Amino acid sequence: MDVGRTGAVGLVLAALLIVGFVAFGVWREQPRAVPPPPPPPSPSPVAAAPPPDLVVSVVGKVNEPGLVTVRPGERVADVLEAAGGAKAGTDVSALNLARKVADGEQIYVAVPVPPGAAEPPTSQGSDASEDEDVIDLNTAGTGELEELPGVGEVTAERIVQWRDENGPFTSVEQLREVDGIGEARFGRLRDLVRV
Repeated sequence: MDVGRTGAVGLVLAALLIVGFVAFGVWREQPRAVPPPPPPPSPSPVAAAPPPDLVVSVVGKVNEPGLVTVRPGERVADVLEAAGGAKAGTDVSALNLARKVADGEQIYVAVPVPPGAAEPPTSQGSDASEDEDVIDLNTAGTGELEELPGVGEVTAERIVQWRDENGPFTSVEQLREVDGIGEARFGRLRDLVRV
């Protein structure tokens, strides 16, 4: 079948056009390198929250009595300074200025402690040997607490649980708030524990 010269050229062009479309289709279907997604932003380091400040009540012969706020680990001397210092001529030798303070405690400066109020802790000087058998309610574990008269495993665990839930004991009298320690048992324990 003779299509003539013009027909032959048309057939060649049609064939080239078909080959071009096929080549273009194959090229489009080839996998392409896709750039990887950018890495997720690195989490910024989270600073540990600082421990909460301590609030301490200061009464007596200070220049600015009332509540003062100090950082954890501060001492009685720092609390006095935060309260404006002791008034001129005030004898503060009865205070243990080096003792660390606890949140919620009250410090009496050169005034008598009211009846029923917590006695402020004092420094252990020459009487330290007398205090060796006295158990610190804020540091004792259940084993030490069980050595106290009338305190078994359950009561010792309740004392530690109270401390965990409420913070450190600020007075021996708070022992009465522990479930299972009544007036009689507290009377036996009062002189055997300290804060």
